[in-house]
Amino acid sequence: MRNDQGVGWFSVETPLPTGGMRIGVTDQGVVSTVAFGAEAGGDAALGADSGPYTGPDLTTEDRRAAAVTAQLAEYFAGRRREFDLPIDWRATTGAQQTVLRTLHRTVGYGTTITYGELADRSGAFDEDPDERGLRAKTVGSIMGSAPVSVLVPCHRVVAAGGIGGYGGGETGLATKRWLLTLEGVLAPTLDWS
Repeated sequence: MRNDQGVGWFSVETPLPTGGMRIGVTDQGVVSTVAFGAEAGGDAALGADSGPYTGPDLTTEDRRAAAVTAQLAEYFAGRRREFDLPIDWRATTGAQQTVLRTLHRTVGYGTTITYGELADRSGAFDEDPDERGLRAKTVGSIMGSAPVSVLVPCHRVVAAGGIGGYGGGETGLATKRWLLTLEGVLAPTLDWS
């Protein structure tokens, strides 16, 4: 799916284990966030056509880029607990959009929800109530395919018996731990690096 209608891209440095993020915005809001750390192939791997949309590079002079950059900096510095940035949901449909909108709207800073609880809360799977385990796995897949992370807090969705996954690989899991530690869900650990 390629669509270059009104999507602009910019990069934001972050303290995350994945490194910085490549962010796509439209006049409706943030449409995509992509990590570009070592596991993602680095910044060079993500030109102006990151994700499913193409578009020009933006500078921090762009009001949308400036707003996202400022709010992410405040969040990573521990000074912001809620984003007031609009999300452009065009890259999502059906149950994926229902689950992600529910997560975005109802799971706040410093709280977590299990995959199964989010499936129930969203109502996206009410037509098939006998498949609870399958619904939780489907929500896990939805989290893994979410086009907007951090602003839509996929890191707050955990497994019933542990932390669950995040973005694949060890760096993704380290990023989830980092975000949950920032929000006070996990206790800080000593970092000798």
